[in-house]
Amino acid sequence: MKAEVSILAEIPEELHRSLKNYLETHPTWDQDRVFAAALSLFLLQNSGGENNEASQNYRACARVYLETLFQQ
Repeated sequence: MKAEVSILAEIPEELHRSLKNYLETHPTWDQDRVFAAALSLFLLQNSGGENNEASQNYRACARVYLETLFQQ
């Protein structure tokens, strides 16, 4: 079962402008897809697989990242 969690976050105005411009030129992407890709990539780059739980989290983030990138 795929669960989703809603997040409210404030971002700098410059980042918002960049996101808006990106979304205007990439119609197959939406704000939720961008945030899911960005957050999962951040977690992949900044987490380690020192133990079993961390390793499972890493694989889950990798799955979300790849699914987000390649969804149509």
